Amino acid sequence: MGRSSQLVSSVREELDSLLPLYPLCSIYKVPERLRRVSQKAYTPKLVSIGPLHHGKEHLNPMEEHKLRYLQQYLRRTQVNLEDYVHKIKAQEAGLRSCYAETIAFSSDEFVRIMLVDVAFIIEVLLRFRFHQLSEENDRLFNRTWMFEELWMDLLLLENQLPFFILEDCFDTDKIQASSNISERLSLIDLSHYFFTNKLQIKETEGNLEIIRSSQVEHFVDFCRSLYLPLKPSTTAGPMTKTTPSITELHRAGVMFKLKSSSNLFDIKFISGVLEIPKLAISDELEITVKNIIAFEQTDCRETIMSDYAFIIDRLVKTSKDVELLVSNEILENGLGSSSAAAAMINNLADGLTVAPRGCCYGTILKDLNEHCSNPQHQWREYLLKHFRNSTWPTKKTTAAVIFLVLSLIQTICLLIFIVLLS
Repeated sequence: MGRSSQLVSSVREELDSLLPLYPLCSIYKVPERLRRVSQKAYTPKLVSIGPLHHGKEHLNPMEEHKLRYLQQYLRRTQVNLEDYVHKIKAQEAGLRSCYAETIAFSSDEFVRIMLVDVAFIIEVLLRFRFHQLSEENDRLFNRTWMFEELWMDLLLLENQLPFFILEDCFDTDKIQASSNISERLSLIDLSHYFFTNKLQIKETEGNLEIIRSSQVEHFVDFCRSLYLPLKPSTTAGPMTKTTPSITELHRAGVMFKLKSSSNLFDIKFISGVLEIPKLAISDELEITVKNIIAFEQTDCRETIMSDYAFIIDRLVKTSKDVELLVSNEILENGLGSSSAAAAMINNLADGLTVAPRGCCYGTILKDLNEHCSNPQHQWREYLLKHFRNSTWPTKKTTAAVIFLVLSLIQTICLLIFIVLLS
């Protein structure tokens, strides 16, 4: 009986120590099924932001640099350090609840991480928008390679700060007064300027208006919102077991056309023409897409980036598929090698799961399958494939056979016509 009482007491203590689940939770560890495909796509190279990667040895050299940014931000805003600490301390419970993982740092350690990283990010956004605010010896902005690694680190799901604490610590009036900036500043506008310039996303003004009126979770959520179409342009449908590749579609007579749309997801298949917006393949794209997918797979009900990666992976299977898309100006291959581009596209979809409702491109995939299942298109694919892989004598023989078959059909039709007339 005594042992049972001890067990009950032990379990009760564990239950009482459980923290409540908060709806604010939005920063997750990347699922292992995604991480094992590409560890480097989710791991910061230069700087840790937030608690999940803080203290890692290869990121420690940036800690002094972040402190210098904090020092400059305090000077710029004339905010007392104690007031800054109290402001973040008051939000500690809400900040911790934004992370799906239990944060082991003590209260003082956690608040210190937050205040340094908040000031660092705000300073980065300000200096990128207003170059005159950078100091003469600012090695981060004076060394291109460092800045390139920095901005990509800010896109990693595990390297995020809750957006609300950035807004709470962003003092527009004091920044403007101390920096001789005439325009009205907002953190949303600074983030928009930063990421649209680095990701080269165009025509996002409509998205920006929606973002301003919604709750931004963090930078990954912000960038996902920039990519999202203002109006859904695809129809959800059940998954298909197989999907023809670009090369197979080409053999079946499908034409490919570059769609003049700023919406990456606006893929259409109408009257035998597959229209796809421009896709620029690069290391930056891989990191961006993979981390948005990781966020969708852990937090979002709508998984449009995941669905996009799924359909592109189904369509592009080999270097031949890449070459066809490049020749039609749909794909811009920044990796140089067609096989490298095909491998990267295939990696985008590795490990992701598609929602039970199916893929938002389900109807397009169904139509592509039906097109290739049409006997007329199957014959065309067979003949093209046969002629491409055959020697010249075989091609002549095949052509002769086809000619005889067509002649026979023509003769039969003529005889039927004569019989009908008589």
